[in-house]
Amino acid sequence: ASRAFKKFMPLFDRVLVERFAPELKTKGGIMIPEKALGKVLDATIVAVGPGARNETGTVVPLTVAVGERVLLPEYGGTKVEIEDKEYFLFRDTDILGKWES
Repeated sequence: ASRAFKKFMPLFDRVLVERFAPELKTKGGIMIPEKALGKVLDATIVAVGPGARNETGTVVPLTVAVGERVLLPEYGGTKVEIEDKEYFLFRDTDILGKWES
């Protein structure tokens, strides 16, 4: 998969994320039906753009980096399929927060 990300790089302040898979079982071992699954809001950053330019033309760096775990908004993002895997593109400013490692 890393070879695919060398071919695809987000532009400006865009961030490519891979959402975590939804939990299919509860802690007690009960299977959760597909219709009852909620949207997964946690994701891992897999690629970032160089950053957006401000009014003076200097590049403003992003607040997230590759490999970080982030919290996404419930709606939004652009779905992108790379090598049969589903990823989403978000703006850096759309990301709600990041988890401390």
